Amino acid sequence: MARRKKTKYPGIFYREVARIGGPGIEKVYYLVFKKDGKVYEEKTGRQYADAMTPARAAHIRSERIEGKRKSRKEIRAQEAALKQAEADKWTVDRLWREYRKQNPDLKGWRTYESAYNLHIKPDFANKEPKDILPLDIRRIKNKLLKKRSPQTVFHVIEQLRRIINFGVNNKLCKGIDFKINKKDGLMPKVDNIKTEDLTAEELERLLKAISEDFHPQAGVLMKLILFTGMRRGESFKLQWRHVKFEKGFIQLVDPKGGKDETIPLNESAKELLKEYKILNPDNSLYVFPGRGGGQRTTIARQVNRIKERAGLPKEFRPLHGLRHVYASMLASSGKVEMYTLQKLLTHKDPKTTQRYAHLRDKALKQASSLAGQIIKNAANGK
Repeated sequence: MARRKKTKYPGIFYREVARIGGPGIEKVYYLVFKKDGKVYEEKTGRQYADAMTPARAAHIRSERIEGKRKSRKEIRAQEAALKQAEADKWTVDRLWREYRKQNPDLKGWRTYESAYNLHIKPDFANKEPKDILPLDIRRIKNKLLKKRSPQTVFHVIEQLRRIINFGVNNKLCKGIDFKINKKDGLMPKVDNIKTEDLTAEELERLLKAISEDFHPQAGVLMKLILFTGMRRGESFKLQWRHVKFEKGFIQLVDPKGGKDETIPLNESAKELLKEYKILNPDNSLYVFPGRGGGQRTTIARQVNRIKERAGLPKEFRPLHGLRHVYASMLASSGKVEMYTLQKLLTHKDPKTTQRYAHLRDKALKQASSLAGQIIKNAANGK
């Protein structure tokens, strides 16, 4: 090491070393002082790289003696601690990455990922949940409502809430100290009650289009949903071992609500599946297998072809819409109680089933009117 040389300032020394970023040499200044019986020697900086001078070094030495300045070592330690504290923060972005890791099989990852990157990440990625204010939620709600539907905005804010709840429930972070709901204006009002139905003529055209279609699965799948009210995802997961022909029921494994359910296998559905199995012998576990015999993920192109051939309304969803048709037919018959319909549709919340109540009420009113007419005719001798 180069020899230490004095300056005209007490306690300030320098050593000459190779210059950084240029030819030649430069001075590296050091300060020396004694405090509480201990001698300290500390580097203050380089002549060129840090623009250090003897006068600046003397000023730094004075501040160190008076306790007004930390040493370079203490400053580095403090910066490292701050950096570590920043890395340890459970921000929304870090929570999202951990949430993804812990839920690899969650349905709709592509949709969630897109919604997060487009709508949540720009405003909340670097925020800790405890720092989120009601105003932040209101701002993103109002911003998104200018371009997106209330339903989409609702799902985005619900996704943010789910990420925060994941962090709180796993003791990773503190949560927000307010509720995100419609009452406080933080959630958009959404009317998601959409009931699709087909007229008798439309249903007839659909069945005709199914019978004329060449795809071995699409038509059978559509008729099975029409006969049983199954959800699209439930039919994709359906395996032959879940179809109990003898006992007369279908086991729904890992349905939308999470808990396994059973629904009746009526005669129409039973005949449909038996004939389908005979005509399509397959070693696959699945009733409607995808490529390679594994679980199917889509059949949109094929069912949309049938829908178009039948001339159904553009907004009619060819699979989920048939589930509505199933429910509407039962409700409008006037012979099925809402509780029974709820069980057949495997709705967890009875409010979801209430969308069909008006159809049942209409059927009951018609029956009541018929009874009144019969009695009136009897009174008139007819």
